[in-house]
Amino acid sequence: MHNKKVFVSGCYDLLHSGHVEFFKQASQYGDLYVGIGSDATYQEYKHRKPMFPQEERLFMVQSIKYVKEAYINEGRGVIDFLPTLDTVRPDIFVVNAEGGSDEKRQLCAERGIQYVELQRTPAEGLQARSSSSLKAELAKESTTAAADAKADGGIPTRLDLAGTWIDQPYVSHYHPGWALTISLEPTFEVRDRCGLSTSTRKMIQKIWPVKLPKMDPETLARLVFCFENNPEREDGHISGAQDAIGICVPGLARHYYDNNFWPTRIESTNDEMTLRFLEQHIVMIPMQPRLPGCTVVEGKDITPAKVEALAQAAEACWEAINKRDFEAFAQAYRASFEAQVAMFPGMVHPIYNGHPEQDNSYIQQTIDTYSALPDVMAWKMPGAGGGGYLALVVRDTQEFVAQHPEAIDIHIRRQ
Repeated sequence: MHNKKVFVSGCYDLLHSGHVEFFKQASQYGDLYVGIGSDATYQEYKHRKPMFPQEERLFMVQSIKYVKEAYINEGRGVIDFLPTLDTVRPDIFVVNAEGGSDEKRQLCAERGIQYVELQRTPAEGLQARSSSSLKAELAKESTTAAADAKADGGIPTRLDLAGTWIDQPYVSHYHPGWALTISLEPTFEVRDRCGLSTSTRKMIQKIWPVKLPKMDPETLARLVFCFENNPEREDGHISGAQDAIGICVPGLARHYYDNNFWPTRIESTNDEMTLRFLEQHIVMIPMQPRLPGCTVVEGKDITPAKVEALAQAAEACWEAINKRDFEAFAQAYRASFEAQVAMFPGMVHPIYNGHPEQDNSYIQQTIDTYSALPDVMAWKMPGAGGGGYLALVVRDTQEFVAQHPEAIDIHIRRQ
């Protein structure tokens, strides 16, 4: 008499002892066959890529001694295992109690398959494990690591995405519009004169050396802006509000400027899927800092048409990000930078007052190098440009960083 066929299905992305114990218990009913959710199904269901691709998950599951055979499910959605089920033609379908459903029970009834639910129990002497609890622990560790990453106290920095320069009244008086920023955890070296608002960050550290106080982010940003731009400031320069807002408002923010230093509106989102979308598609390439004598405002050419193009690109960028439309995001991100450079060509070709020996072709050469890569869809210089970083939009952050170790992946501050 042949052994009965037993079937189970799942994603098995973070394979752990709970999965192995489940396979062990299911195999006691007969020869165990496993259906594994494909990368496409995982992306559709979880709205992000799995940590391990389907071929790697298949290899790991097939290597477990309780498993006779494993397959990548070819279906879609919560019953993606249906084609595999009909191929294996099992006698018994086993699920854990949390994974049971009337739909699965009905499928088994229609096909004459015995339906069995197992309670989640750990192997003797081991701690109970689940994928959700592991992910929660990893997220907690990641947050702790980000907070402790820098000895300078963990004050966030900011990366501007689109529309910036419009926070200066001499720009927005031609046409109002939004500036888009994200607040970044300092999980990398935040270097001076590199377009990440280090001057504003240092002002904050004079008041709150360790961390930002817990208070309304918009009120906090206004306090920082006023402190940095005190009436006794000798250079007469007014730092744009996008720096204070970008640092103090967590997540993704946009702020609307209309011929004034402070925006008339500030909106923000901490939607997890939206922030993950940005983290999955933005990397930064370190460059040399802005050199002595560097100026990016000489030679500026600001016209109503150019400012309108900047405003339109920022609006399109916000819409694309919230729809998580990668192609539209890359297009709008690049259009915003092109609008900036059209007004301030010094962002890419700076002038070095008093330092004629400086070579101003370095930035364009770097842009040419990275923009030619097939995975790079858009690029920009953070802040005023002139050096520091090149912020790229790429198809997949993890893959790009693996191929380009110099690249920095970003971690957006959630709260």
